[in-house]
Amino acid sequence: MERKYNKQAKLHIKKGDMVQVIAGDDKGKKGRIIEVIRETKRALVEGINIVSRHTKPNAKNQNGGIIKKEAPVHISNLMLLDKAGNPTRIGRKTNDAGKLVRFAKKSGELID
Repeated sequence: MERKYNKQAKLHIKKGDMVQVIAGDDKGKKGRIIEVIRETKRALVEGINIVSRHTKPNAKNQNGGIIKKEAPVHISNLMLLDKAGNPTRIGRKTNDAGKLVRFAKKSGELID
């Protein structure tokens, strides 16, 4: 659901979160989020969706060749893991200081 007053969608995951893949070739695998790409609603996850890049020799890579690296995954295929390591949906509520915080719907605990 798009927000009217801010074009960037509010996402359920952030950089550094532990997630589990719930659809696709890597279904069931877990990893940490490296980067979130808000424009395309995708995320780079450590060790997930590995692709082969054929590169020419350059200053950074003297030999060139085939390099394995992560490709972005759509965030709808990722589910946040709570502190116990269980996949959970998230909710948002205001804390005592009036700041919006995320919480795990399964266990009810706050997510840092």
